Amino acid sequence: MRKMKRLTSVFALLLVASLLVSNAEVLANSSDGKHYTYTYDCWDVDRESPDAYSVERVISGSDFKDCGNFSEPQGLFSTGNKMYVADTGNNRICEFTYENNEFTYVKEVTGYKDAEGKDVKLNGPQDVFATDDGQMYIADTGNNKIVHLDADGNMVKVIGRPNDKTYTDAKFLPQKLVVDGAKRIFAQVQNVNKGFLEFDDTGDFTGFVGASEVTYDFLTYLWKLVATKEQRAQMDLFVPTEYSNLCLDSEDFIYATISTFDGAVESAEPIRKLNAKGTDILVRNGYNDPYGDLRYTEKGEMKGPSKFVDICCLSNDVYYALDNTKGRIFAYDFQGNMLYAFGGHGYKAGLFMNPSAIEDIGDSLLVTDQKLGTITQFTLTDYGKMINDGLAEYKKGNYDKSANIWRKVLKHNGNYDQAYIGIGRALLREKNYKEAMDYFELKLDAKNYSKAFKLYREVWFEENIGTILIIIAILILLGFGVGFVKKARREVEKG
Repeated sequence: MRKMKRLTSVFALLLVASLLVSNAEVLANSSDGKHYTYTYDCWDVDRESPDAYSVERVISGSDFKDCGNFSEPQGLFSTGNKMYVADTGNNRICEFTYENNEFTYVKEVTGYKDAEGKDVKLNGPQDVFATDDGQMYIADTGNNKIVHLDADGNMVKVIGRPNDKTYTDAKFLPQKLVVDGAKRIFAQVQNVNKGFLEFDDTGDFTGFVGASEVTYDFLTYLWKLVATKEQRAQMDLFVPTEYSNLCLDSEDFIYATISTFDGAVESAEPIRKLNAKGTDILVRNGYNDPYGDLRYTEKGEMKGPSKFVDICCLSNDVYYALDNTKGRIFAYDFQGNMLYAFGGHGYKAGLFMNPSAIEDIGDSLLVTDQKLGTITQFTLTDYGKMINDGLAEYKKGNYDKSANIWRKVLKHNGNYDQAYIGIGRALLREKNYKEAMDYFELKLDAKNYSKAFKLYREVWFEENIGTILIIIAILILLGFGVGFVKKARREVEKG
């Protein structure tokens, strides 16, 4: 009997151990226990989600003839069917074509001839921007220059340190850049906290755009109020934070990221959308502002909040922010709602050790890993495509189609709050306010619920104004009638 009890105990322990191992394998999809793809519900609880993207391939430079391995790639850009890689450690820009879901290596750019005909080698270029006709703008960081080359690799212009009193004393170290339709260059420069540097089409410096506001810890601010002059002198100065990267959307608005900030990440607004005046116009109508993971630890290797090092924007205004802290990609819609997040820290396909750049090409996302020297290609799944289609139909004004797509999404993921809200927004646009209120109430969307309720109240009032006026008239007449009866009764009593 005792032997049987021992065997039962051993079996139970083995069963528990096997369950723990099984759970560990499931949670191994992400470095901190989250599922590989997840989202947050209206209670800020992370929920497992079907994958919106799946790994197509992990690309190494050695996969291509005559290319060789990448070394610390830090920049990535695509236009049309072309992809450009800023292969920083190898001091070059690599060009590829993309057709039928296959990449072909075209060439490398390692330098150019200057105005005097002398050969100039690129030195640690950290970013590249290209036009549809093949012209390149290179952030040649190690040479302290921005280089503009034509499609044949000939120098068009070279931009150095601005000779302007508004510029800082820091070295000119351009790290990231974009070029808009007017051929203006916007550059993120290391150790410059006045915003992005703007250059006109001739290369002349015209000023700063989007100067970041000062951020600081509230307790530090309170301490400064009571500290002595000597104590304040020893404390760090409150300075504006630096941008970390930027991209352009289809209308040439700048999407920008910030990865270093003091104080609460919520108030730092690490993702911004800048108009021509440099004003942040990013819509933040979600449960939470777009700042990555809602919770984080201050201990361990991956401590602290999400720190975005790059961003890209699709034609439907869905944007993807790359988090270097935990190797994740966060997707947001045009209202600032988090659609999903995926990725993690590690060596497996779909995970990253030091993600440095993100770009889209076709229906794919590309992410460079600076440490591993690789590019991971993610392809859109059917589930991810449904989400994009639901958003696209809404923006086109096809609200009924949008609502139907969101209903299909719910069949794949009944926990997906954005599907409920998407249906509610479509119903709101179709003036079905009462039903829209039900969907918004279900997911605690107070902003949209208030909007729907206000419109529903107005419609109800317009539809019932006749009845309301009749009731008011009856009440008035009743009032007069009661008064008349009372008056008549008094006269009778007197008589």
